[in-house]
Amino acid sequence: MLGNLGKSLTNTMKKLAGMTIIDEKTIKEVVKDIQRALIQSDVNINLVLKLSKRIEDRSLNEKPPKGITPREHVITIVYDEMVNLLGKEPHELEITDKPYKIMFLGLQGSGKTTTIGKVCRFLQKKGFSPAVVCTDTWRPAAYEQLKQLTEEMQIQLYGDPDNKDAVDLAKKGLKTFKSKKIIIFDTAGRHKEEKDLLNEMETLSEVINPNESMLVIDGTIGQQASEQAKAFSNATNVGSIIITKLDGSAKGGGALSAVAEIGAPIKFIGTGERLDDFEIFDPERFISRLLGMGDIKSLIEKAEEVVDEDLANETMNAMLSGKFTLKDMKNQFDMMNKMGPMKQLMNMIPGLGGNIPKEASQMTEDKINGYKIIMSSMSKYEMENPKAIKQSRVIRIAKGAGVRNEDVKELLKYYNNTKRAMKGMGKRNMGGGSMNRLMGQFMK
Repeated sequence: MLGNLGKSLTNTMKKLAGMTIIDEKTIKEVVKDIQRALIQSDVNINLVLKLSKRIEDRSLNEKPPKGITPREHVITIVYDEMVNLLGKEPHELEITDKPYKIMFLGLQGSGKTTTIGKVCRFLQKKGFSPAVVCTDTWRPAAYEQLKQLTEEMQIQLYGDPDNKDAVDLAKKGLKTFKSKKIIIFDTAGRHKEEKDLLNEMETLSEVINPNESMLVIDGTIGQQASEQAKAFSNATNVGSIIITKLDGSAKGGGALSAVAEIGAPIKFIGTGERLDDFEIFDPERFISRLLGMGDIKSLIEKAEEVVDEDLANETMNAMLSGKFTLKDMKNQFDMMNKMGPMKQLMNMIPGLGGNIPKEASQMTEDKINGYKIIMSSMSKYEMENPKAIKQSRVIRIAKGAGVRNEDVKELLKYYNNTKRAMKGMGKRNMGGGSMNRLMGQFMK
């Protein structure tokens, strides 16, 4: 996430955690590393200087609390100050009135329509059944794109590609979905200089009378996010902000910090292309991941959302007992696919962050899906008895999956390495204190 920012900050914190002497020279060195990382991520230089001055002043002048080492204290200060930069508390979406009306705003190309799909998926997971109204009469195929998204999730949509009156569409949409708990309004993407569109947005706001106006901002525009957010907030009441395209964005830090300055809270962030790559913006968890401290809480929540508990227990027991088969590994892959990209999941584990092992980082979704294709060419017997897969079976499996013999052997090698690692983990008994040991890994 955020390009190389997470990796740079994780390396800085690792370096700090490994230092035995924490003196003025050390603190200044750490502060310079943080400054460099933030400036490279397009965070405003004045903001960076203020932040780094607070970190330096506190680190040099505050005495560590009882039981906390100087290095742990400095790490805590860095974490606290970066959380403060982004707004401290998460802001939940609180559905109150019926219908609860959400109006989406944003620039052309900001990812607004896709984000509406993500919000619908998010609301469905919470037990709601939102409806969507398309009032975007400017962008060709806006209605068709929304239709494709909503049909996939079985969500009701109102729109009329032949009607070029956005206000009329809004009125008819309100009437159509008056009995719904939540109505989401898609509006035309606009630019701060387009006065006609901004006027239309003001009129739409009066007609819809939204409970909340959500401004969608592309994370790749960096510090310009502040100027855009101000222009929209001058035209209508922006209740909250969603930052999109934070997966790999070199300027995402600039967008996050710039928007945090204007007062409207960042409510959600988009972390990938899939509908499920979307989360409530929690500054504490976000900074924890950026600094390489992990985010076990989010990892557990993600798992609880998508994983079959009985299947997970069955697979875990097999892994720890040494009876791990290819069938169990396929179950593991299925669960991982549902939870999201491997790199994002690994970033939630304390101590990994930007230093993900090479083997793990190579396990992309494409690689996993490739392995699953190979396993689909295996018989039930082979899946449950991998030792039986000798050369003749390798040739047949490769032919059935349309891959090379070497690809099948690579899968078997990965399986054997995983089984060996899990067997060793079982011997060490990943029991009572395992999570505490994991959480403490970063501080070692």
